[in-house]
Amino acid sequence: MNKIEHIGIAVKSIEKSNALFASLFGEEHYKIEEVASEGVKTSFFKTGPNKIELLEATKPDSPIAKFLEKKGEGIHHIAFAVDNIESEIKRLQNEGFTVLNEVPKKGADNKLVAFLHPKTTNGVLIELCQDIKS
Repeated sequence: MNKIEHIGIAVKSIEKSNALFASLFGEEHYKIEEVASEGVKTSFFKTGPNKIELLEATKPDSPIAKFLEKKGEGIHHIAFAVDNIESEIKRLQNEGFTVLNEVPKKGADNKLVAFLHPKTTNGVLIELCQDIKS
């Protein structure tokens, strides 16, 4: 794992949260994107070298909707940048971590992603991210 790629925050309203975080960071978001396969709309902020991803549910049965219902708004996941997501998945499985999706899938912000089950990471949902090369 190279670095923290971003921190994901589950929100009820992208519009309201965009205004809140724009005030907090003194800058507007740089991208809004929908990932239909996950039932989520995302908004990205950059502050210094750090990125924050806001996540709003677009379907009532999406993972974000379930998270919001169970835990409310707040930190949803921490994402780490990796160079080779397939080899990192295998390495982590060999270390005993449970990978929620063994085959990486297309995520937001031009990334391939895979998630580690929080039961094997002290309650923190971990996302692996690899840039999709054009």
